Amino acid sequence: MIGKLKGSIEELAEDHVLIDVHGVCYVAFCSTRTLARLGSAGEAAVLYIETYVREDQFRLFGFETALEREWFRLLQSVQGVGAKVALAVLSTLTTSDLANAIALQDKAMIARAPGIGPKVAQRIVTELKTKAPAFSGEAGGAMGLRQELGEGVAAAPVADAVSALSNLGYSRDQAATAVAAALKTAGENPDSAKLIRLGLKELAR
Repeated sequence: MIGKLKGSIEELAEDHVLIDVHGVCYVAFCSTRTLARLGSAGEAAVLYIETYVREDQFRLFGFETALEREWFRLLQSVQGVGAKVALAVLSTLTTSDLANAIALQDKAMIARAPGIGPKVAQRIVTELKTKAPAFSGEAGGAMGLRQELGEGVAAAPVADAVSALSNLGYSRDQAATAVAAALKTAGENPDSAKLIRLGLKELAR
C-alpha cells in the first residue's frame, strides 16, 4: 500500500496529477483545491495517498495533508458518499469549513458541493456530528460551541449573542468563533450584551 509520494510533478490535469518518483510516474486523483495548491510541471511535490484496490481498478487519491486524507475516508463512511462525491466536497470546502458545517448542522453549506443533494447533505451532517471534532484540526472550545448551537442546546445568552452578530452581517461560523473567544474572558454567567460586546472586539482584530 502506498501512503505518501515524494517526487516531481510530471503533468497536471483537471482531476489528477502525475508524480515522477525516481523515474516511476504515479497518477493521483485529487480535489481541485489540492491541485490548485500544487506547483507547476518540474516542481517538487508531496502528497498523502489513499490507495484503492478493486477487482477492476487500482487507483491512488492524493491529498495535501494527512487531515484532508482522513476527511476523505470519513466522508465515505456515510451512505451514498463514494470517492467521487468525497472529492467534490473537499474541492468545495476546506477541512475547517467542513468541520464547522457539520458542527453547526449546516447542510446548505455541504450541499454547495457538486453532486450533493439535500438528502446526502443531511446524512453527512447527521452521521458525522459526533466524529467531526476529532477531525477539525483546531482546539475544542469553538468546535464544542458550534456543536451546541447546531444541536440547539447552547445557553440562551450564547445563542442570542451569536444570532445578534449574525444579524450584523457576520457569518454564523465567524459569530460562533468570536463568541467562543469571548467566553474565555467574560467571567461567570455573562449576559448576551457582554458577549456581543466582547465578540465584536474579537471580530475587529
